[in-house]
Formats: sequence, C-alpha cells, structure tokens
Amino acid sequence: MSAKLKTVTLGCKVNQYETEFIREGLSKIGYVDAQQDESADLCIVNTCTVTNEGDSKSRKIIRQLARENPDSRIVVMGCYATRAPEEVVALPNVAEVVTDKRELPDMLGRFGVVDIPTGISGFGNRHRAYVKVQDGCLLRCSYCIIPHVRPELTSRPVQHILDEVDRLVANGYKELVLTGIHIGHYGVDWNMKKPREEWFRLADLVRDIANRPGTFRIRISSIEATEVTKELIAVMAEFPEKITPHLHICLQSGSDSVLRRMRRRWSKKTFINRCKLIHQALDNPSFTTDIIVGFPGETDDEFAETLETVREIGFSKIHTFPFSARRGTPAADMEDQLPKQLKKQRGRELAEVEGELRRDYFTSLLGSELEVLVEAQKKDSQNQLVGTACRYAPIQFTGNPSLIGSLVKVVAQQVENDRIIATLVD
Repeated sequence: MSAKLKTVTLGCKVNQYETEFIREGLSKIGYVDAQQDESADLCIVNTCTVTNEGDSKSRKIIRQLARENPDSRIVVMGCYATRAPEEVVALPNVAEVVTDKRELPDMLGRFGVVDIPTGISGFGNRHRAYVKVQDGCLLRCSYCIIPHVRPELTSRPVQHILDEVDRLVANGYKELVLTGIHIGHYGVDWNMKKPREEWFRLADLVRDIANRPGTFRIRISSIEATEVTKELIAVMAEFPEKITPHLHICLQSGSDSVLRRMRRRWSKKTFINRCKLIHQALDNPSFTTDIIVGFPGETDDEFAETLETVREIGFSKIHTFPFSARRGTPAADMEDQLPKQLKKQRGRELAEVEGELRRDYFTSLLGSELEVLVEAQKKDSQNQLVGTACRYAPIQFTGNPSLIGSLVKVVAQQVENDRIIATLVD
C-alpha cells in the first residue's frame, strides 16, 4: 500500500514551486496524495513569515494537521521555519524542520529518494506552472524580513531551467511564470567574477526560454523597476507571441520620502520613467504592483503622493498591504507607528483608485485581440468560459469546455463586473 502524503503551502510562488518539487520527488518512492477524508503518513508544510499573520497561519495549520492526522510525521520548511525553528519544532507531530531551502535535495535523500530531480514536470491541476529561476535577496529594505531568512543569492543552472521548461510544455502547460525571491538578480552570483561582456542575466535567460519549441507563453513575475533593463524590454519586444506584455513591478510607495525610509533604491521619477520606457517598446502593456499603506510616519500628504503616482502610471491591479511590523527589521522600531484604523482607511481609498484605473485599462483594450489561457467554466453557466489574458485581465467568453487548458484568441467587447466580456476568434 502506498504511503499517503499531504502538502500545505502558504505564501509566495516560490514556496508553491518548492512544495511541488518535494511532492514530485516523494512520488518517485511511492508517496501518493491523500484524499480529503484520508489520514496521511507524512505532511509537508511550507510556511511564510512575511507578516505576523503568516506565522500565525503556519502554526494553526500545523496543529490542525496533527489533530487530523495523529499518526503522521510533519516536516516543516519555509521562511517561518527558517526564522523561528525552535518555535516550530515544539509544535505537535513536527518531526523535522528544514531551515535552508538549499537543503531540499538532501531532505529528499533522507527519505530515500535516489534519483534527485533537478526540477519539476507538472504543477498539479493548474493550467499554468511556476518556474523558479533563483533564490535569495541581497537588499535590505527596512520593512522586509525575507533577506534575513533567504540571504544567499543562488541562480539555477540554465540547462536545468530549459529542461524543466521542455518537460512542462510537453506535459501541456501553456503558461510558465518565471519566479524567484529577487528575479531581477538572476545571474548576479555568477557574474561577480566575470568581465561584463561575459555576464548572463535575466534577459538572456528569457530569450533562451522564448526560443524553446512549443506553444506556450512566458510571464515574468514580481520584479524591481531598475531590473526591467533595456535588454529585458528588448527581449519582450522581440518575442511578442511568447512573452506576455505584463509586468508586476514593485512600487511599495509613491512618495519619495517614504521610499527613503523604506530604504528603496529609486525615486518615484525613476519608476515612472521606467514604465514610460516599457510603454514605448510594448503594445499597451499592463502594469501591476504592490503598495504598503500606513508605513511608519506616513503623512496624509505622503499618502496623497502615492495616489497621484499610481494614477500617473495607470496600474491595472494593485496588491495593497497594510504595514505589518516584523520583529528584527528597522521599520518595526521606527517612531510614529500608525493606528490600524488609519491603515484600513487608506487601504480603502487606494482600492477605490485601483478600481478606477482597472476599469480604465480594461476599457483601453476594447476592440483588441487578446490571447487568453482558458482556465475553467463559469460556475453558473456551462457555455461560458473564463481565463486570463496575456495582459493579466480576467476574460469571459462563450466557448466549448474542450478549450480549457489551451491558449485562444478573443476580441474584447465590453467591461462587466471587473472582467472583460469577449468573443472567440475562429
């Protein structure tokens, strides 16, 4: 009888990739996913520590798994496990705490996996797959705990990535999302000792992936503004059929004074100019971003600057985070910590602006032909399909369910209920 496995992942795309890496490795020695009503022999929990809430959720899930799977071994990895291993090991049924993600191949070896995989070949029941290209962050933004728990910059070998891309495409995945802890630093660890003319960076990797055979598209996940280089923009323009015209560029604040307190590396002018450069090279690109509201000392005027900046750039989606003080970061000890109610109020104001900008951008797409990854049937209508456009807009159109999992072309017709209603191109 096969051993039963349960996995739970909190946090970012990198965590989701790493859980899949472990799951595939364990499947080689007979582990199968436990059904919902089955007790597991082994539970893997991949934790997050970006916020206090991430720590709390991680502990809650571990305790729940211990109750529901009393005879299981629980292995805990991820950023919370790295930051507070002594807290994690004291939780019920925890048999092992992995404090360094570079140890994942060794962990598989301890379980008896002989043929350690160099990557993944699937991503569960999803139609898009994440491809982790690097790990680690060298920056020291004043609010962020991640460089303390993932400090080592490590880029994956190019051939491992290309082999993984080939496997995923062969297995039917139509969208590959390139991800990392600091994706714009891909190759930096190799390049430090090489002359500049021999450097291999993210733009070179994206070009190599775009040149792989098969019908698929590439999406670049969260990246810093200064790392959207002219070379990377040129590659995106060179392969419009393979690389989505969408970038998630982390702003965090649209106020220069707040950016300085955050220890960010650029001004809002630099950020805006980089977005203008992208606009000049690509056809109506989509910009999404992260914003922290209620950073220590953020005044009404500074918050107003952020609203002005996001309007000028015209983001189609904004992930809004109320500032959460992380013990061990400089921002946690700053004076003038703002009350929770004020953070909520500013979050609501930013959400209203986001809604306006989102509708404006979606409206700008009307009449355009868009490539859509078809992901599911609309819940209340069998002949209506939903998916995500190349420009990261949710799309609904009439079509046959046999199209689910494929890339199709549609024409955007109208904006309705925060999505675009489109017609399928024959």
